[in-house]
Amino acid sequence: MPKTAQDGDVDAPKDKPSNEDVLVQEGDIAGDYLEKLLDILDFDGDIDLDVEGGRAIVSIDGGDDLTKLVGDKGSVLESLQELTRLAVQQSSGNRSRLMLDIAGWRKRRRDELTELGLRTAEEVKESGESARLRPMTPFERKVVHDAVATVRGVVSESEGEEPQRQVVVHRNR
Repeated sequence: MPKTAQDGDVDAPKDKPSNEDVLVQEGDIAGDYLEKLLDILDFDGDIDLDVEGGRAIVSIDGGDDLTKLVGDKGSVLESLQELTRLAVQQSSGNRSRLMLDIAGWRKRRRDELTELGLRTAEEVKESGESARLRPMTPFERKVVHDAVATVRGVVSESEGEEPQRQVVVHRNR
């Protein structure tokens, strides 16, 4: 009698990896890529990998000169994130949404933007007048939209074209 997959002797099809496993793999690929990059640039830093909110999160901390890798308003950080996403895509064949943070810059920026979104939403709610914020990156706009969404009576939307795209906060109509 022939053996079946249930008997364990025949190569059974491998289970598809879970979403979390895929994200962990993305983080590992990104970590390896960034480690090599830090070595080439002669920067010190500890790389931490995590999975949060359906995306791989890679953080570099601990080095003295890491702020140079953040750049003015996060411009170098954004570029490094895109390069890292491309390295992950090239290695895995999958488009990556990983988030890179260096020296805690993105976390601090998220906290500032959350406060800005909440403060603006409360001002619009009280005054009834819409508020247009300065142009922001997609990351920054998402943080502001998320903060505004927690305040009843107001809504936010993005208007304009990149790189001048702005968040506008309105009272609910």
